[in-house]
Amino acid sequence: MTLEFSEVGFAPDYVDYTQAWDLQRRLHQDVVDGKAPSTVLLLEHAAVYTAGKRTEDHERPFDGTPVIPVDRGGKLTWHGPGQLVGYPIIALKDPHGIREYVHILEDAIIAVLADYDVNGTRVDGRAGIWIEADSKGPTRKIAAIGIRVHNGVTMHGFAINASNDLAPFGMIIPCGISDAGVTTIQAETGRNVSAQDLVVRVTEELRKHEGALVAPGDDDTARSAAKLAQAEGALQ
Repeated sequence: MTLEFSEVGFAPDYVDYTQAWDLQRRLHQDVVDGKAPSTVLLLEHAAVYTAGKRTEDHERPFDGTPVIPVDRGGKLTWHGPGQLVGYPIIALKDPHGIREYVHILEDAIIAVLADYDVNGTRVDGRAGIWIEADSKGPTRKIAAIGIRVHNGVTMHGFAINASNDLAPFGMIIPCGISDAGVTTIQAETGRNVSAQDLVVRVTEELRKHEGALVAPGDDDTARSAAKLAQAEGALQ
């Protein structure tokens, strides 16, 4: 089955989180039912905080800003202008290969960051992509990954900080991590990089892994197995 890509909305047409969430759920069901191809939704949200299942009260915004609860793993984060969000709705070729799926997302993000001479890396025990401590500052997060897999089809996804305001992260304990910072491509390089600037390269990198990711459309065994598998990932 071919992996499709859909650009849902970018500045100035920011996408409301609840509208994107409804779109995710409808598309997820269609992919499960075999009515739609595996599709990656790419967009830029209007500013919003979302809370995964493990969010604790003390991690919420200090000023009482509303938070939208979501059914992914992980904790609290922020989405908004200047951040590229990707929601892969994919019928996995291996519905039990959750770690491998996350690894592909990580590799794709690291490759895109390298285009801007940003050295993204994994940190043991923590989800997402990080910049290791250097002369610019302590270890800091530049991309988040938080997934859910239901009936063998993925939901939620990743967020890459291109040029977004970092102030909203100062109002929360982002992803429940209090001993590390948050950064953007712009903060690391001084270059003005929009969320939409990243779309072509993210698409290219994910398409490279299409064969490893997507269940063949005519493989009834794979689709049956996919409908039985359920798993959750964490956004940390």
